Amino acid sequence: MAEKKAFVLRINPDMLRELETWAQQDFRSLNGQIEFLLSEALKKQRRSKSKGSDRDSAKD
Repeated sequence: MAEKKAFVLRINPDMLRELETWAQQDFRSLNGQIEFLLSEALKKQRRSKSKGSDRDSAKD
């Protein structure tokens, strides 16, 4: 397993409560839920970047 690094996250209390509830619904820890959401966002970002580069190369 990859090494993990701890860091401080400042977050709005209302958002924290919503994330805790969501994590419970998905049977994850709060940390696991945040990691999952960040991972999904990064995957989405990579896909949109690769689609954008496909469009850019099609212009050439």
